[in-house]
Amino acid sequence: MTQAMLVEYFQRMAWLILLLSAPLLLVSLVSGVIISIFQAVTQIQEQTLSFVPKIVLSMVVFVVTAPWMIDAMVTYTRSILSSLITLGHAV
Repeated sequence: MTQAMLVEYFQRMAWLILLLSAPLLLVSLVSGVIISIFQAVTQIQEQTLSFVPKIVLSMVVFVVTAPWMIDAMVTYTRSILSSLITLGHAV
C-alpha cells in the first residue's frame, strides 16, 4: 500500500464524513437561526424553545436520511475492503 493510496482513502473518508454530517448540521443551523429570529422578535428568552425544535428536526432529518447514510458508509467500506483484498493478492 503506497502513501498515495492512503492519502486517497483518507480524503474520501473526510469527504464522506462532511457529506453525511451536512444534512443534520444544516437543519440545526437553519432552525437555530429561525428560532433566534423568533425569540428576538417576540422577546421570549426561553432556552428550551431553541433546544427542543432543533432536536426534533435533527431526529426527523436523521430518520429520513438514514438509508442514504447507511448506503454511503457500506459502499465506502466495501471499496476499502475490496482494495485490501486486491492488495493482499498482489503481495
